[in-house]
Amino acid sequence: MKRLLFFLMIMLAAGTVTAQPKKSRTQQNANATQQKQQNNTQGMTRRMQIQYPTAFDMPEDVVWRRDIYREINLEDEMNSGLYYPVEPVGKQMNLFTYIFKLALNGYIPVYEYNLDGNEVLEASAKVDIKTILDNYHIFYEEKNGKLQVENSDIPSSEVKAYYLKESAYYDQANSSFHIKPLALCPVMMREDDFGGDAMKLPLFWVKYSEVEPYLSRQSVMISDKNNAATMNLDDYFTLNRYKGKIYKTTNMLGKTLAQIAGEDSTKYSAEQKRIEAELEAFRNNIFGDKAKRDSLDSIAVNDPKALKEKAKQQKRERTRTAKSKSTSSASSSSSSSAPRVSVRRQRH
Repeated sequence: MKRLLFFLMIMLAAGTVTAQPKKSRTQQNANATQQKQQNNTQGMTRRMQIQYPTAFDMPEDVVWRRDIYREINLEDEMNSGLYYPVEPVGKQMNLFTYIFKLALNGYIPVYEYNLDGNEVLEASAKVDIKTILDNYHIFYEEKNGKLQVENSDIPSSEVKAYYLKESAYYDQANSSFHIKPLALCPVMMREDDFGGDAMKLPLFWVKYSEVEPYLSRQSVMISDKNNAATMNLDDYFTLNRYKGKIYKTTNMLGKTLAQIAGEDSTKYSAEQKRIEAELEAFRNNIFGDKAKRDSLDSIAVNDPKALKEKAKQQKRERTRTAKSKSTSSASSSSSSSAPRVSVRRQRH
């Protein structure tokens, strides 16, 4: 009986040992698959960073920063390259068509535009592109679970402006001033059926850091006089080649310039100029006020006492130089002349 119990215990132990490795192998395979997927994702990110080395994030510990909202009017000459061509011509397309196609194919997410104009660039604010198509009556077809929109149905001709959020900041790590775009919002100008004024319809927000790698692949024309003068869209925004009027800043009251100025257009324009002047003054005076330094230098130069002292110093230097030259010439002449030898005759 004891032998039987002993054999049963051995069999149970062996079954446990043989079952455990199978479970471990399954778990290991699952972990390996998960790790492989993570490595692939990290590899894609690393390749993207190598391919686009100019992309950089704004440091979080900057000592000075100001967030600005601008309205980029595409009818302005400096921004017109973002509007044309209205419909794609080969691989060339305007900014909205490019962003629209990226969002339609799932390469970048789009975020809801809130009525207060404040962007929320988080997962909770993401919007399905199909919702955008339905809300703004953009014709599409759905085939095999994929949305398809013809180029002629993309409302790129109606998108004549962008809201752009940028951050002007001072990076103390390398003592430099930067202006970095943070988010873009296409604005559709759609006329009503009665022929009234076109209404502004902000469509959605796009996080600039998420669309930035793709912008490097698309070029934009930057000159009407030289059609060969082009640059990629990322350089266009990074170098701040766009032009836009300020309509809002991040402030403690959370108000736009229109809310601050009311219906007074003169006050509204004055606020815009004041903010632009503050940004320019900060950029120019990071290392001190250059105008003050120049004025102090000019005062020091034109001071009579300073001029008299400078003249005395120059006279002393000339005298010292003349003495040193005469001394050196005398020594050189004495050294160059032949030595004198006196001969005394003896009487015999």
